[in-house]
Amino acid sequence: MTPISSPADIAASLTEYWSPRVIAELDDSYIKVAKVLGSLAWHSHDHEDEMFLVLKGHLRIELETAVVELVQGEMYVVPKGMRHNPVAEEECHILLIERKSTLHTGDVATDKTRSLADQLRPV
Repeated sequence: MTPISSPADIAASLTEYWSPRVIAELDDSYIKVAKVLGSLAWHSHDHEDEMFLVLKGHLRIELETAVVELVQGEMYVVPKGMRHNPVAEEECHILLIERKSTLHTGDVATDKTRSLADQLRPV
């Protein structure tokens, strides 16, 4: 049996922004939480969708053709291949569901990019 966890509590306990942590596995996907502030980077994931669920705060996902505004309890799936840039004007806590093959910032490397090994570190 999988241990019970609180994604909101785990996200709140994180000390680094834009450094997702894997909290569970579901078939070929990871469930991650992150604490975010500011802008991540324009990027895409050519072969994977990416689901964002806001646990606390407000997240803006900039797309090339639109802007998605999310508040606590709302989610959005960025379709594979779509360039996007997540932005939080104030601290925001999020839950992500991504395939295990998904690279943190997709096709772009920045100082905020985290490796899978970083994301798998214990919380």
